[in-house]
Amino acid sequence: MSITALDPVSALVVIDLQKGIVAGEKAHPTQQVVANAAKLAEAFRSYGLPVVLVNVKGGAPGRTERGINNSPRPDDWADLVTELRPQPSDIFITKHQWGAFYQTGLDEQLKKQNVTQIVLAGIATSMGVESTARAAHEHGYNVAFATDAMTDASIEAHNSSLNNIFPKIGEIGSTDEIIELLNKSNN
Repeated sequence: MSITALDPVSALVVIDLQKGIVAGEKAHPTQQVVANAAKLAEAFRSYGLPVVLVNVKGGAPGRTERGINNSPRPDDWADLVTELRPQPSDIFITKHQWGAFYQTGLDEQLKKQNVTQIVLAGIATSMGVESTARAAHEHGYNVAFATDAMTDASIEAHNSSLNNIFPKIGEIGSTDEIIELLNKSNN
């Protein structure tokens, strides 16, 4: 379903737009994904709505087919990209697995601000964004996706989430469509 509305207290949640992840090869140009996420953050801040900036450090324990990647990372690997222009009013979440809700306090922080909807952006569509969206839906939030403010390592994974999962748990729109709704609901 295309995006139809934003709740009066919606929050933007930006997943893993950090130096070490943005630097890798992706299905879409990361410069445009970051620019769209920054545009959304600016719009949400201008209306005094919460902006949540999420980064990832480490990973969940457990064996996978790909094994455990223990290769050393640069010191700034988990630093948020400067284009997001983090503000003191932003909520900063560091996660240690794909989703931003598990053991991070995100749900509690959103509830303190009476948030009823989240708008998601970030990398990777099929991992961090999708995991966070599933948990948000399970926690009772309305969910929206800024499709041009997210990407994945593969176009197939990105499209699978976009076409098969996201329509079942939320509404989908572009950065400009979301900002247009934000402007309408706050004027």
